[in-house]
Amino acid sequence: MAEVLLLPVVRGVVAKAGDVLVKRITGMWGIDGDRERLERRLVYVQSLLADAEAKSETNLAVKAWMKALKAAAYQADDVLDDFQYEALRRETVQSMASKGAKNVLEKIEEPVSEKKKYKLEPRAEVTQVLYRQTHSELDKSSQIFGRDDDREVVVKLLLDQKDQDSVQVLPIIGMGGLGKTTLAKMVYNDTRVQKHFELKLWYCVSENFEANVVVRSVIELATNGRCDLPDNIELLKGRLQEVIGRKRFLLILDDVWNEDHRKWEEDLRSLLCSSIGASGSMIVVTSRLQQVASIMGTLPPYDLQILSEDASWNLFSMKAFSNQGVHEQTELLSIGKRIVSKCKGLPLALNTMGGLLSSKQQVQEWKDIAECNIGDTSRGKDDVVAILKLSYKHLSSEMKQCFAFCAMFPKDYGMEKDKLIQLWMANGFILEEGVMDLTDKGEYIFNELAWRSFLQDVSVNGCKMHDLMHDLATEVTDECASAQDLIQKKVSLMDVHHVQLSSADFEEIGGLLKDTSFLRTLLTQSDHKDLSELKNMRSLRALRCEGSSIIHSQLINTKHLRYLEISSPSIVKLPDSLCMLYNLQSLRLNFCWGLECLPESMATMKKLSHIYLLGTDHLKRMPPNLRLLHNLRTLTKFVADARDGCGIEELKDMRQLGNKLQLCNLSRVKSGSEVNLHEKVNLSELDLCWTPGFGYENNELSDNEEHVLESLKPHDKLRMFRLSGYNGLTIPQWMSDQGRFQCIRELEFYHCKKCKELPIIWLSSSLEKLSLHFVASLTTLCKNIEVEAAGYNLSPQIFPKLRIMELLCLPDLERWAENSAAEPISQVMFPQLQQLTIDGCPKLANLPRSPVLTHLDVSRGSASNPAVIPLGSLPSLVHLGVGALVELLIPAEDQQSQRPLENLRSLEVTSDDSFSTIFNSSKLQPVLRDRVAFLEVLGIYFWNNIVSWPVEELQCLPRLVYLEIKCCNKLEGKGSSLEEILPLPRLKTLRIQGCVCLLEIPRLPASLEKMEIYN
Repeated sequence: MAEVLLLPVVRGVVAKAGDVLVKRITGMWGIDGDRERLERRLVYVQSLLADAEAKSETNLAVKAWMKALKAAAYQADDVLDDFQYEALRRETVQSMASKGAKNVLEKIEEPVSEKKKYKLEPRAEVTQVLYRQTHSELDKSSQIFGRDDDREVVVKLLLDQKDQDSVQVLPIIGMGGLGKTTLAKMVYNDTRVQKHFELKLWYCVSENFEANVVVRSVIELATNGRCDLPDNIELLKGRLQEVIGRKRFLLILDDVWNEDHRKWEEDLRSLLCSSIGASGSMIVVTSRLQQVASIMGTLPPYDLQILSEDASWNLFSMKAFSNQGVHEQTELLSIGKRIVSKCKGLPLALNTMGGLLSSKQQVQEWKDIAECNIGDTSRGKDDVVAILKLSYKHLSSEMKQCFAFCAMFPKDYGMEKDKLIQLWMANGFILEEGVMDLTDKGEYIFNELAWRSFLQDVSVNGCKMHDLMHDLATEVTDECASAQDLIQKKVSLMDVHHVQLSSADFEEIGGLLKDTSFLRTLLTQSDHKDLSELKNMRSLRALRCEGSSIIHSQLINTKHLRYLEISSPSIVKLPDSLCMLYNLQSLRLNFCWGLECLPESMATMKKLSHIYLLGTDHLKRMPPNLRLLHNLRTLTKFVADARDGCGIEELKDMRQLGNKLQLCNLSRVKSGSEVNLHEKVNLSELDLCWTPGFGYENNELSDNEEHVLESLKPHDKLRMFRLSGYNGLTIPQWMSDQGRFQCIRELEFYHCKKCKELPIIWLSSSLEKLSLHFVASLTTLCKNIEVEAAGYNLSPQIFPKLRIMELLCLPDLERWAENSAAEPISQVMFPQLQQLTIDGCPKLANLPRSPVLTHLDVSRGSASNPAVIPLGSLPSLVHLGVGALVELLIPAEDQQSQRPLENLRSLEVTSDDSFSTIFNSSKLQPVLRDRVAFLEVLGIYFWNNIVSWPVEELQCLPRLVYLEIKCCNKLEGKGSSLEEILPLPRLKTLRIQGCVCLLEIPRLPASLEKMEIYN
């Protein structure tokens, strides 16, 4: 049954009643006596609530009393918020405010007068000390115990299916909280699996097993973008075949509940198992239901077991004894063993219980939990749920409110960490405490909920919630509702305060919301015209919507708004009335591509803490005097301008700025020293851009750019750094400091046409991605190797952790590394490199020999200086793309090896010469043909010389299942014997596009299932 969660609401209203601004305005209007009476009453009520919450668990009358009081408290919050707003606005509406205050007093007095009926007594709430370290211990919480053997078995099962032509389905079955999803993630992230499958997809199904929903989601995962096709299964099927084709894929279908045999056999099975995928493709299904395994499995289900006693203890003790205040006392160890036995080897229960006990320092507290009756039955799920409820009961009232709010999101929803904290703040769930401000307090609550497993899959940016935890959140609150709950009238609209709706949901129930005035959070993707008709939501604290209609809606002028998120490519300018949202804390305008300017008076919005402007590529300038926003902690973009109050010096005193920062139009800046970037230690990503936005080319001539860049020295803990449009000849001194980028993970240089050197990052033990685009004067990636490595005992590896590298349009690049005498060196390079793209680097002749490289694309080299691709040194290669002006060669030392590239599954060729070099036996290197015998996918693009079908050359590809020929303008096919069969015995799909002269094709093999001819 839902809890009332009244205490944090009343505490917030008490704090607001004592606010200086509220006192000032009530004093001016002669109603301060009413304010004082309201404050006294609420303080008294607050003292009763701990007792009331305890009694409400068994007394429905007390619960009803608390609900009535909560409704009155919400109204009091609105009235006091009006006072704050009017004080900020310095305007008076005295008669309305007086009436509102008296009405609220009457509504508070009524339930207070009934308190004797329920024998409520003042009782202090149990407070929790803020002690948790935020990062190191959360890293520990991702440790997994006792599942290594399970992982080995499942990985072997997947790899053993490599020769199966049809897609195989492996179910993983077990009760809730056992760790099925965790095991699936271990398998999904295993390095052997990463190398074996060309495409890996993860989709949480939950209760929605409709074919169009599942297929659309798989398409979006495969393309990393939205699928805008209508709900036509044939259209979706065609798109699915297009994006997955004949790649060997792994698809995880997590948390499947479908027991309808027809939905799988008649709708989805043929779509996912017959029409796509290369041999060895796999689907892994996780479910609590044996029936799901019977319906979907082609392999015997893997029945996951509980953890062993040792693994259970290791998991529990890692969490329980993490707090420095909780020591492994002998007595606690023995009590802990009893508590572990109650958890029945279930990882979710062990994690949750361990997290709870890490906050308990007294032996008696441990005894109380050990002696309660949870876990004393053999009812499986009921025991887990009881443990989760016990842990929830021990949360502070603020944490309970923040946790319950997450019920608004659907199961397996990826919640963005910063956004979630800002929504908590907007709704008043978090109150300032001591010197800790709201954002820091929200960060603490988030980390505590994650530590106690109320939130999981925590990353730098986001989290999810276990489905059992989601069930608990839904159970403890009736303030959050799904669209289906509202449609089916499972909840009262009067009780609902927080709603998230898709566009389709809004179409169905938008009309229901027209008359509600109690909603405090509305998150929707809709741009529906009905948004402009939602006029009564006077209590709204948080609003998210898409489309431009919102700027004409009264919702945007709701004075209580703390959080506003708008995403629309068609918005060019926001209304000036936005600046009257004096209470606004978070403004998110991400991907408003067309936005050119912000309202001029934004400096008056003194409570603004976060401004997000990602993807606003046409933003021309900033509002003046942003230095007056003293609470600003996030500003993702600043476009410098010559106008007074619009230069980057506005950022000088914003030491608390964090997250991401992009500084644009630096060509208009004379010096960056006043920005004090080195003091902004909370920044994790920095983008320095000499143009109005990313992707522009800097054509302005300036002799000041090197000085400006030197003055923009950041702190040394950045995780991502991008430099674009810089026309200086040299890099600044701070970039030559090895320690400057000690934490860097991504480094990007774009359109730096005159720059001849890079930062000293080749020794970095953290750099994972390097992107260099249009750095036209760069000749060598790493210079002065022996000088920079002088402090090392052994010869260091070059780019030891780099996984992804993109080199585009670097016409002078000719060497990877050289010493101070400009001589090439031969040290170990790129030992972890997995993806390499080279395009437009004609002087770069040799490629690195990386044993783990899986994806290689090389294009636009030089006919006189062909790229040498050492295929014999690339045993892990899965995909090879060879473009124009690249000739494949095998070094002499590699020609001695006859070993084929067993992992190479996909080859794309956009060069006649490259194809002939590989396949034509009359060429000098027929050994190449033998290396590609395991190919399953072949793409032939933009050939100018091919006229006839390359029948003879294709004979060495017995495993090919997918062949695509595109834009070969001279291909006629004449000369192909009508009796001659295309020598591809396993071919399933033939795709021909843009071959305008095609007249004939050879006979096709009996294995062919699909042929498409376009244009």
